[in-house]
Amino acid sequence: MTDRLEIKPLDATFGAVVTGIRLAEIDEPTWRELHATWLKYALLVFPGQHLQRDQQIAFAKRFGPLEFEMAAISNVKSDGTLRIEEDNDDMMKILKGNMGWHADSTYMPVQAKGAVFSAEEVPTIGGQTGWADMRAAYDALDEARKAQIESLQAYHSLHYSQSQLGHQTGKSDGEYSGYGLHDGPVPLRPLVKTHPETGRKSLLIGRHAHNIPGMDRDEARRLLEGLIDFACQPPRIYHHDWAAGDAVVWDNRCLLHQATPWDMTQRRIMWHSRIAGDPASESALAA
Repeated sequence: MTDRLEIKPLDATFGAVVTGIRLAEIDEPTWRELHATWLKYALLVFPGQHLQRDQQIAFAKRFGPLEFEMAAISNVKSDGTLRIEEDNDDMMKILKGNMGWHADSTYMPVQAKGAVFSAEEVPTIGGQTGWADMRAAYDALDEARKAQIESLQAYHSLHYSQSQLGHQTGKSDGEYSGYGLHDGPVPLRPLVKTHPETGRKSLLIGRHAHNIPGMDRDEARRLLEGLIDFACQPPRIYHHDWAAGDAVVWDNRCLLHQATPWDMTQRRIMWHSRIAGDPASESALAA
């Protein structure tokens, strides 16, 4: 028997809260309906799922192969002690970097397709996650701006984005895994992306994007920052107040996201499973 999805759209241009199902137990017909709902809304929020590690990984794999199965996004160390903000170690710098609007893995040779994210422990104040609809942002641009950016490209680098926070990424203290801080060619990606499954155009921008070929660096910075400022405004944004047990899945091909500050004397433990992109549609123009 197929579960009955109860879908409540968010007060934004995208996103929906989905109830009436257990993600760990969905059958194939329910999955097909859920996948179609995901493509429509780009962000699905599932309250009160309390997924076990293996259940989250199994659910994420329904969307395709994983870039990585699971990583903790947390100010709690693996030994259970609290990471001290004043120490400002590499992991803390990455956590703070994530507070800028971005899409995952645009700095990798193949951009991620999406992610499943769940909350184990949440602080009493702050620590929201925000998403922004780059489809609606593109649609809202005037025709002159669309024509200007249609053929433009930008490089994407985690080294670059972290350097804007003063993070010397070449001098690791070992607290961060180093994911994304590799050497080698810097991926080049278009500013306007066509979704491989829906055909909708969206902006491909965010904090990792920099240096537009053929454009002065300062001019490129102003253009990219201006696009983020324009794009990440109501009604194109949603910030989720987490409760322990919540899970979400989002489409990284058309949304940006960000963490928000919280009192880091309080524990916050989130689990991230990253869905690998299809090389046919998510590969960089220059790897």
